[in-house]
Amino acid sequence: MTPNQVPPVTPGELPPDAPRGLMARFRTYFLTGLVVAGPVAITLYLTWYFVNWVDSLVRPFVPSAYRPETYLPFGLPGSGLIVAVIALTLLGFLTANLIGRTLVDLGEKLLGRIPAVRAIYRGLKQVFETLFSGNGSSFRRVGLVEFPSPGMWSIVLISQSPSADVAASLPGKEEHISVFLPCSPNPTTGFFFYVPKSKIIEVEMSAEDAATLIMSAGVVQPGTNDQKRTAALAGVANAARIANQASRQPAAAPAKVE
Repeated sequence: MTPNQVPPVTPGELPPDAPRGLMARFRTYFLTGLVVAGPVAITLYLTWYFVNWVDSLVRPFVPSAYRPETYLPFGLPGSGLIVAVIALTLLGFLTANLIGRTLVDLGEKLLGRIPAVRAIYRGLKQVFETLFSGNGSSFRRVGLVEFPSPGMWSIVLISQSPSADVAASLPGKEEHISVFLPCSPNPTTGFFFYVPKSKIIEVEMSAEDAATLIMSAGVVQPGTNDQKRTAALAGVANAARIANQASRQPAAAPAKVE
């Protein structure tokens, strides 16, 4: 191990050559605690927000006699989510048989007669069927595309090939493929376009890692774990200590030549 390398440290532990100043130690401990607690707090908050959101949607449809708060002095978070999961499972079970399939077909024909609703329903149905199908491959592959100018590369999520009508209208004879380019830091927005298949460089990266990379604007790279991030913080503190010591040492006097 070279002198410039910093050994990995666990959260809450400083390397032997960490800065000894009070403010430097406080800053290092604070950043280490922030790295450990920040993701946990945000994950718990988003989970709590999602559970409460589902509860607020489902609770009005549940009779008062079946609500936990009717018999308990406090509300029970997640009860609406449990009801929603059970209701969706029963809906899928009923749709799988002949009677349920017939009712669904009648409902789809009814929605298909409404001009404004027809396009929205068909589009959403195709999106849900593609995303939640067990054998679908949309948005599960990650690639690089030269965008927005030559020499600049952007991460894209690879989707499906265009339909026959769209493929026939695209210039050239090369096969095209549809991709989605998420924006940073909000990956739910972005650009959708068709690009020649030879212009895409596939990357061995999961869609989750790509979303994390985009949301963090490159701060969190794929394969980075908590131990490496903490070691990086310790490395910054160590570099600051070395620079501080170097600035305090007096310059060596030139040797006298006789």
